[in-house]
Amino acid sequence: MFLTWPTAVTWARILAIPLIVGVFYLPLDPLTRNLLATVMFVVVALTDWLDGWLARRLQQISAFGAFLDPVADKFLVCASLLVLVELSRVHALIALVIIGREIAISSLREWMAQIGATRSVAVHMLGKLKTVSQMVAIPFLLYDGRLFGLIDTRLWGTALIGVATVLTIWSMVYYLRKAIPEIRAKAG
Repeated sequence: MFLTWPTAVTWARILAIPLIVGVFYLPLDPLTRNLLATVMFVVVALTDWLDGWLARRLQQISAFGAFLDPVADKFLVCASLLVLVELSRVHALIALVIIGREIAISSLREWMAQIGATRSVAVHMLGKLKTVSQMVAIPFLLYDGRLFGLIDTRLWGTALIGVATVLTIWSMVYYLRKAIPEIRAKAG
């Protein structure tokens, strides 16, 4: 099913990404831009849960939706990281590692699907922990201030994006190690 309520939510998530980026080009004071971008990121990120819930609830799970959902997530993370690099809140090397891993593992999953070995690169807890740490770190770094007057979001965001980077590398190694026996078996 190409257009269902769940895929419409996913498409909305994709279409909202340029709006998040565009906030930083508006003639607003930095605090307002940071707050607006953070709120938009959190709302857009929560639609990931919503589209999955709708797909299950309405029994509209589709192969297209299963493809589009992670693409939307990767676009959201990559665009946000690029904004954070531009704002000097994330080092370019960290963004490169995270974005590079996303490209490499997505390509690996596609290749494994072609050789009939998708189970060897199925989503693992390491990947889920990486995603959670990224999805908390990014809004903290977008906000870049004191939350409730107590939480230094730059400090916590920087720590969490560091954790996400370690988990990014670790999960990539994990997936590659799981795939190598399948690759050898198909090649030999």
